[in-house]
Amino acid sequence: MCLGIPGKVVAVTDAERRLGLVEIAGTRREVSLACVAEPERPLEDCVGSWVLVHVGFALARIGEEEARATLAVLEELGEVQEELAAMRASGS
Repeated sequence: MCLGIPGKVVAVTDAERRLGLVEIAGTRREVSLACVAEPERPLEDCVGSWVLVHVGFALARIGEEEARATLAVLEELGEVQEELAAMRASGS
């Protein structure tokens, strides 16, 4: 199953390439912020936002309450464990 997992943008790592660091359940990973960045605003405005992450891309911004609720349900179902294990194994 393909999942979009909620994570919080904690830093911009490469503004030119539109990359940022996202934390998901204690694991940090560099992802593309190109889909969630607003063209007329600095990329740093993404820091602090909750986003849905899938295969290295932040696909959409979501609210914190929705993010936390989604993570809780995924953890209950055990769906997020495989994704988090893969992220940790990749060295990110």
